[in-house]
Amino acid sequence: MPICYNKLFATIKQRGKTEYYLRKNGISPSILSKLKNGTGGIDARTIEKLCKLLDCQPGDLMEYKESPQSSD
Repeated sequence: MPICYNKLFATIKQRGKTEYYLRKNGISPSILSKLKNGTGGIDARTIEKLCKLLDCQPGDLMEYKESPQSSD
């Protein structure tokens, strides 16, 4: 997946918050699990909610990583 959410978990820690805090404030456990495992993305409403809860910008949550090209 070209969008990586590892920065989200660093931002959570940096802001002194927890995943429990996010769940308690409307971020579902399944969304957090998908992001942690790299198996899913999130919509703009969720990004907006995370930015509000963590007082950050979208770039503090995710980054684009180009997938390696496969040679045929």
